[in-house]
Amino acid sequence: MKLLAPSILSANFTKLQEEVKLVESVGADMLHLDVMDGHFVPNITFGPKMVSDINRMTSLPLDVHLMISEPEKYVEDFAKAGADWISIHYEATDHLNRLVSHIKAAGCKAGVVINPATSVDVLDEILPYVDFILLMSVNPGFGGQEFIDTSLNKATKLKEKLGHMNKDALIEMDGGLGLKNVQQVRDSGVDVFVCGNSIFGSNNPSETIKKMKAIINS
Repeated sequence: MKLLAPSILSANFTKLQEEVKLVESVGADMLHLDVMDGHFVPNITFGPKMVSDINRMTSLPLDVHLMISEPEKYVEDFAKAGADWISIHYEATDHLNRLVSHIKAAGCKAGVVINPATSVDVLDEILPYVDFILLMSVNPGFGGQEFIDTSLNKATKLKEKLGHMNKDALIEMDGGLGLKNVQQVRDSGVDVFVCGNSIFGSNNPSETIKKMKAIINS
């Protein structure tokens, strides 16, 4: 299963419903929503209300990535707003296992995120409990950054770990993905492709999505 998740952060918020309907109509599998608090990362985006509003615009699953400090305080709010997947950073909480269980108890798929400089080895104890792992292939906080090439090796290593455990968790990657590298990312073992600027910033988002889908599913 390979999934394409356009990142709403790169959409034009003045015509958000139009952009959501566009990517839905041409084959997006889910929508990726980046929640930033200006503390854990140096940017501020939106909160549960935006998630709730987008949830009313689409039937696509909502993949909510919490780039925030103290995420345990907000999981319930985002679950109630309509999140289907919730991911939290390994670097943002001291009680990761408890928080993963909390996300699942709220009725969502639970994911753990690691930053580019964080080794996949830190995930060994949490892998049995997660539904997916999100590998950041840029430093989190802003869209439009260049892809960090060592992310490919991290995905391959994580795929091997999951295989040895006979664990079917999905590998997601976010940051700098586009037509120029999506095949390499697929070949490294990634299952969920988060693409923002490469879709919404392209001259023809519909055609871009169709091309990406053809590559990741080939």
